[in-house]
Amino acid sequence: MKIFIVCSKSFYNQVEPIKQKLEKNGHKVILPNLYEKRKEKIEAEDKAWNMGNTEHIKFKRNMYKMSKEKIKDVDALLVLNLTKNEKKNYIGGATFLEMYNSFVESKKIFLYNDIPQGDLYDEIHGFEPIIINGNLELIN
Repeated sequence: MKIFIVCSKSFYNQVEPIKQKLEKNGHKVILPNLYEKRKEKIEAEDKAWNMGNTEHIKFKRNMYKMSKEKIKDVDALLVLNLTKNEKKNYIGGATFLEMYNSFVESKKIFLYNDIPQGDLYDEIHGFEPIIINGNLELIN
């Protein structure tokens, strides 16, 4: 299965072992947009903010388009929804949009942990994600 991993940039330090385990299980892994050139790309976002609202909008728009194209070419999305700033099972705005695009494209959506409690609980529940509770063996 071809799987696109998505998550908050805060969780990038946890992507590599998950990627390796998925590959060991025979999956092809597509990494988050900013992952492979993390430092360079994150600095690029900071620069875009420093250049003003218009540049930041262009940067974010490009990230959304990149995700949408990746989603078209995969079988599933794996959302790493971990704890961020004491928010359990965190899913940010960009990750939510990636989940929505996957739903629209009829892709499987796997959540690493339970659906987070909060404003978007019902919407995420409506995507019918497969909750694996950290067990990558359940991805098939």
